[in-house]
Amino acid sequence: MKLLRREFLQLLTGVSAIAALSRTAKAQPSYPSRVIKIIAPVTPGSPMDALGRVLAQQMQLRLGQTVLIDNRPGGGMSIGAKAVATADPDGYSLLLVNNGHYFGLTPNAGYDPVKAFRAVATLISLNHVLVVRPDLPAKTVQELIAHTKANPGKVTFGFGVSTAPHILGETLKSTTGLDFVSVPYRGGAPAVTDLLGGRIDMNFGTTATLLPLIQQAKVRAIAFTGFMRSADLPEVPTFIESGIAQLGFNPDVWTGILAPALTPQTVINTLYAVVNDILRDSEVTTSLKKLGFDVLIKPQRELDSFVASEAQKWPPIVKAAGLTPE
Repeated sequence: MKLLRREFLQLLTGVSAIAALSRTAKAQPSYPSRVIKIIAPVTPGSPMDALGRVLAQQMQLRLGQTVLIDNRPGGGMSIGAKAVATADPDGYSLLLVNNGHYFGLTPNAGYDPVKAFRAVATLISLNHVLVVRPDLPAKTVQELIAHTKANPGKVTFGFGVSTAPHILGETLKSTTGLDFVSVPYRGGAPAVTDLLGGRIDMNFGTTATLLPLIQQAKVRAIAFTGFMRSADLPEVPTFIESGIAQLGFNPDVWTGILAPALTPQTVINTLYAVVNDILRDSEVTTSLKKLGFDVLIKPQRELDSFVASEAQKWPPIVKAAGLTPE
């Protein structure tokens, strides 16, 4: 009798637990039920920031919830990345990220750049153009090399720390053996401002950012980093054509969205579907093209392997450029 009573109580307890779980499940609001924050580890006004704002606006329209961009530049993108790595894995804190996240320049940032995150989706890819002050006596890469060799330690190159332009500039320096001065900035936009003000001599930037300045002859474009010439700058040769194959990346930048590592698969699935619906929108594609971006959609099953390959690809390039972790 006691045994039957104990079994009955265990059964009752199990039924109660199931009922409680059912009530809890019903009480859980569907995702998303509140504001989503996309942390952009870059300065406002930068190309990556502009991309984030287009994405946030379109996500808000489709999800019916406010989506905000939170700029947290600095630390080679590690400040913003750490904020997401340590956030609750609930889909309400996301990271706008590019491949600079895997350059390996901030190994003591307090998180693992791969293990601390889950890939949500890729967004865009792009390449860069090298520009100089219009009064600098160099119209080609070879003329820039000759001028710099004739003026060692006098030519200045500005860049955002731990960004693709940073890697490109240092790769140019290590490949050619040039003695130019590297001037770090918190982001690309301040570097362009100083280029226009004549305080630095050269800079790498996206075509979208620099095209108006090139067309207005405020800067001079001398080489493009892609394997093929830019459709926007057909007269500008590639670095490969200019004799420096090490700067022929394809692409040299991609941007995507990451979430904290333990974010539920259902949330990841929702975000992946929404983001790629945005990227397939012809109006959005046109807007991104004007920003110099090529849409980059990868199948969900390939995201983890893509991220892992990028994490392995870039540190050797960074090391070859002579850069060391901060």
